Amino acid sequence: MKMLSVELFSGAGGLAMGISRAGFDHRAVIERDADSCHTIRQNQRRSVQPVADWQLYETDVRHFDYGKIKDQIDLVAGGPPCQPFSLGGKHSGWQDRRDMFPEAVRAVRELRPRAFIFENVKGLLRQSFAAYFQHTLLKLQYPDVLAREGETWEEHSRRLQRIHTRGSHGGLSYRLLFHLANAADYGVPQRRERVIIVGFRSDIAQRWNFPPNTHDRDALLRDMYVTGDYWERHGISKRSRPAAPETLKARLEIIKAETGLFTGKPWRTVRDAIADLPDPEKEFTNDVFDHKLNPGARCYPGHTGSPLDEPAKTLKAGDHGVPGGENMLLKPDGSVRYFTVRESARLQTFPDEYRFPGSWAESMRQLGNAVPVKLAQTVGKSVADCLWQAERKN
Repeated sequence: MKMLSVELFSGAGGLAMGISRAGFDHRAVIERDADSCHTIRQNQRRSVQPVADWQLYETDVRHFDYGKIKDQIDLVAGGPPCQPFSLGGKHSGWQDRRDMFPEAVRAVRELRPRAFIFENVKGLLRQSFAAYFQHTLLKLQYPDVLAREGETWEEHSRRLQRIHTRGSHGGLSYRLLFHLANAADYGVPQRRERVIIVGFRSDIAQRWNFPPNTHDRDALLRDMYVTGDYWERHGISKRSRPAAPETLKARLEIIKAETGLFTGKPWRTVRDAIADLPDPEKEFTNDVFDHKLNPGARCYPGHTGSPLDEPAKTLKAGDHGVPGGENMLLKPDGSVRYFTVRESARLQTFPDEYRFPGSWAESMRQLGNAVPVKLAQTVGKSVADCLWQAERKN
């Protein structure tokens, strides 16, 4: 029997899909954005799994009544809106009305799940947010310790610190870890760094650690410039292969000396992700859904696209539309074009049967906000395994 979960701030469903694949059954998937909900519903109508079985609620999570969920929930997961902490945003943090971490804490407090997983941008770790991030972690550890009337968040934080250092708490509490994960280290063809916060209810007597990396940059460099296996996989002749950059020569000497020590798989590149798709600039692509060329790509300072033979740069949604460089392909001849929606979906490890029915800009917004499905599944599976082991011991 699957364990039960609730998904907050689901967006187009990347984290939710990964969590489903990890063995959880969503009792509620909550998202207020109408376009993202439309994407999920369209895929439900096409019976795309595991999305088809989700109980989707199109509503603001601040208005959601968790009392309607009668089951004991094993996991609460979600990516609270990241604009308050994004390096590309306004950096307003706790002063930003879009900060939804208080709602994540409320869900944990009211549902009392055995575990939670929350994802957010790397900018959350900026020094200017350090005190508030610590406060957020303490609220997640002691979700039933509410702020008193008139109490500032700094005063509330000091009170939580005293509870924490006392070493005991009679109410609801969680043990948690946070980790800055690079999605490329887990087989995602994209360098996407995200803060992952995982907590287990204090009565779950089971050890857990963040999943070890499965993919490695040095393994990719070895396959490219030591063994040549990468180019052979893609049918690139020796004459057409690029030479190793001068900046890598010292590292390659170390890799050659230690080549037998590598156990991880090579990082996946843009070419790995899209090589079997037709070229949207040259070929007829009507038989591949979401694979239409969007014209007008151009380079400008700081925005030069993602090289074909590296993991992509972090796909971004943009505050006022899609930014140029992060969502462009930089081809070996130096020219650029926009990624198609299908290519971007692959870079986020969505399956090909999962479609994005909106415009290119709207679809790219949803994809830029998504959690890579493969990363979500990896973390979700490790949490599921831990909960199953704890249950077997009881």
